[in-house]
Amino acid sequence: MPLLVFAGAVQLVSIELIAGNASIASILITTFIISSRHFLYGLSLRNKVQNLNSKQRYLIGFLLTDELFALSSSKKAFQHHQRFIYGLAAGGSFYFFWLVWNVLGVYAGSVLPNLTNLGLDFAIAVTFIALVIPSIKSMATLTAVVVSALLSVLMTLYELPFVLVGASLCAMLAGFIVCRKSNRIVEGRGK
Repeated sequence: MPLLVFAGAVQLVSIELIAGNASIASILITTFIISSRHFLYGLSLRNKVQNLNSKQRYLIGFLLTDELFALSSSKKAFQHHQRFIYGLAAGGSFYFFWLVWNVLGVYAGSVLPNLTNLGLDFAIAVTFIALVIPSIKSMATLTAVVVSALLSVLMTLYELPFVLVGASLCAMLAGFIVCRKSNRIVEGRGK
């Protein structure tokens, strides 16, 4: 699975669904929803990779993870051939270590007892927090981050369905509204 599914959240959720005897349709729909952010990543990076040939764009697309997106979202990323090499090296190293750690994780899971009691799932959240914090450069982004964090916690506490999707959609809407309002304020000052 790690060879083809280069997405941690998708792999974890799909394995849980498979273990719970979920239907193929449920697994595919859930995987589609979780992976939909990669569509937005691709749209965001479109102008930066349009000068690359098709094979290079597909390769960057396959290697595009949350981490690579965070690293490549600067204005200079992927504008020159050297940036493609950087993206390829970074994404390739992510993929290589993804495979290595998956194999080691399977081995450790079979050898070490009670790994689920160590709270290692919190490490995933900390990783994403470390990636998100440096990218907060506007009030709209801060609003989206705060809304998604609060709604994720509240929806989980109240055991509401579709926590990830619901919190993400509400956060994007809140960020969009703040962005539009701040643009109107700036436009009003310019007149």
